[in-house]
Amino acid sequence: MDKYRIDSHKLLFHVSRVNDWLKGNNVYPIYAEISPSGACNHRCTYCALDFMEYQTRFLDKGILNERLTEMASLGLKSVMYAGEGEPLLHADIAEIINHTKKTGIDVALTTNGVLLKKDLTDNTLGNIAWIKVSINGGAKETYARIHKTSPDNFDRVLENMSYAAQIRRDKGYRCALGMQMILLPENRHEVELLAQQAKDIGMDYLVIKPYSQHPLSKTTRYKDIKYNDYLHLAGKLERFNTHDFTVIFRLNTMKKWDEGRRNYRQCLALPFWTYIDAGGDVWGCSAYLNNENFKYGNIYETTFQKIWEGEKRRKSLRWTEEELDIDQCRVNCRMDEINRYLWQLRHPPEHVNFI
Repeated sequence: MDKYRIDSHKLLFHVSRVNDWLKGNNVYPIYAEISPSGACNHRCTYCALDFMEYQTRFLDKGILNERLTEMASLGLKSVMYAGEGEPLLHADIAEIINHTKKTGIDVALTTNGVLLKKDLTDNTLGNIAWIKVSINGGAKETYARIHKTSPDNFDRVLENMSYAAQIRRDKGYRCALGMQMILLPENRHEVELLAQQAKDIGMDYLVIKPYSQHPLSKTTRYKDIKYNDYLHLAGKLERFNTHDFTVIFRLNTMKKWDEGRRNYRQCLALPFWTYIDAGGDVWGCSAYLNNENFKYGNIYETTFQKIWEGEKRRKSLRWTEEELDIDQCRVNCRMDEINRYLWQLRHPPEHVNFI
């Protein structure tokens, strides 16, 4: 059971914000993805953001914390630290995480987990809602080939997450701990092996998700992958599911990838989220970083409120509504399920009163 709704969406739980949007009001984002670091310590074969060139740049802690305080007052509910680099490479990531939670914003972390050291876990775990580690192999050799790193990193990640699970038990924290594998030809034979290891070290879940080709990515080696031949793995993985551990096999998303179709004709999700890159630029969509049509402003230059209410964002939303060809967008983008939901609200079928 996908109790976290990872293969779906959670916007339906924010009724008042959606109602404001339906009325045509300007709404502030519920969720933000923020990239503290442009640098990365891995060079994964599937990396969607390789076109960003893994720049050695880091968000200024003082400016970011100031903007986070402001964004919380404007209604931001959650931040996921991830982005075009490895977030844990930021020297002040612990302070950033703890400040974010102090403002009332829920905090999540997507990381390769190599740098999730004991002191960082000790200092931040109580303030994090969930941590999801990218680990794309069940054996260290496969992992090293896909992540383009040392095989020793595999053992380190397992040790780090095992320690996080131990601290969570000892302290009574509620942070959900998970792992994620992108299902590829190179690792398809190791999904059960990874599921067993994740379960053994105390993870709450393992996500098995499909690859998705980024429109700007240099990487194209997986662009023609089809998942129909892998769907049987869902049944094999059910044996690992218990009250305390679940394998979330993203069957719906895999089928959507193979079909390559959408049931909506416009991107409607942009008012509900935003992306801030490691240079401080604020974007409407993480699939179009470096496309000026989606750039709203920069947090070093002005407040988030001025960016969100500014003319550049208004022009971007108009352009998205009137000119964006979503057939050129990334299949299974982060907002796909939300777009399907919002399209139905904007274009309801007949007889909706017969509930």
